[in-house]
Amino acid sequence: MKDLYIVGAGGFGREVYGWLYDMGGVSGWKFSGFLDDNSEALKGFDYDKGVVARISDFKVKSSQLFVCGIGDVQTKIKLCQPLLDQGAEFLTVIHPTAVVGKNVCLGHGVVLCPGVILTCDVDIGAMTMINCQSSVGHDVSIGDWCTVSAHCDLTGHTKLGRGVFMGSGARVIPGKSVGDHAVVGAGSVVIRSVVAGTTVFGNPARLVS
Repeated sequence: MKDLYIVGAGGFGREVYGWLYDMGGVSGWKFSGFLDDNSEALKGFDYDKGVVARISDFKVKSSQLFVCGIGDVQTKIKLCQPLLDQGAEFLTVIHPTAVVGKNVCLGHGVVLCPGVILTCDVDIGAMTMINCQSSVGHDVSIGDWCTVSAHCDLTGHTKLGRGVFMGSGARVIPGKSVGDHAVVGAGSVVIRSVVAGTTVFGNPARLVS
């Protein structure tokens, strides 16, 4: 039996807590608390375990498992990569209502939230999160460390690079790509490929920075 920790006690971390308990059939771990550099992150909330340690001070042991509960891309890379460098094992979480089709490849530490649909022949990189009711079409590739917010639609043959953030309700039309560490604002529709490191917003999505 391994001790399991959620890394991050903010809003998404609290959501992940619920998803873990929805996976009632998962065995081999016991929930041991949240890791967060803010010791009062759960103040005013009722959870059976609170913040038990700072992320930046935590020493990883082989008897432990971790789940990433951080949505912001740069923050999760900053805080989770040092744990990985220590040998941390991040659990892949697939909510029971998620649909995972044929020939879908998931990297370690992926979190699939309620209602996510991965159709077929999809490649999802390590430490990527796909939030509620988002859909990923055939032949889509999503890189490591991405965050796909709720109600997004990645249509067939689209590609997200490493560390992409997609805001709620964003869409990418077939065959288009979003470069590494780019940001697609909420509600945007990507009809032209997005250059790495840029931010786009609107319908159609246009460069804002």
